Amino acid sequence: MRWIAFDYGNVLSLPQPDADFEAMARAAGADPEAFRAGYWKHRLDFDRAALTAGGYWSAVLGRAVGGGEAERLTAMDVASWSHPDEGTVALLGELAAGGAGVALLSNAPAVMADGLDRLPWIAAIPHRVYSGRIGLVKPDREIYDHLARELGADPADVVFVDDRPENVASALRAGMAGIRFTTATALRDALIP
Repeated sequence: MRWIAFDYGNVLSLPQPDADFEAMARAAGADPEAFRAGYWKHRLDFDRAALTAGGYWSAVLGRAVGGGEAERLTAMDVASWSHPDEGTVALLGELAAGGAGVALLSNAPAVMADGLDRLPWIAAIPHRVYSGRIGLVKPDREIYDHLARELGADPADVVFVDDRPENVASALRAGMAGIRFTTATALRDALIP
């Protein structure tokens, strides 16, 4: 069986809107630029489950963050990534309806994964692998090997779609085909001859 594994952020979802990001910074009482720098500086550790939600937000803000504040910021974070790319989501549905195996491989903390799993266009994907649930992150080779085992697939039967070149390159090294995502239209042209 041929599998198409999609990344989530900036592939199935639109980029995180600046307004949503700024709202998180305001809710935390933080300078937006300092907040953005901390958000990305510590994100891979959060994605690989090396940090709890409270630990992550504390690192981002440089101060202790309690459970209630961490939950509120996490909910805002999930919402900021919950804007679907309608074209890619439609293509995902067409591929699944046409008999292709579809999967999700995303760097996302477990608490984010829980929120994303409630989105209807994600819940419809039968195989979902999130970094925070397994302690592995892209672009590390092990996460691609894990995905192939999860699918029961030979890596050569998996096409991985991601917007980040380094993640696509790692999928290629793991024996998968890779497509760098730019637009839903370009992806459709690459997947459906």
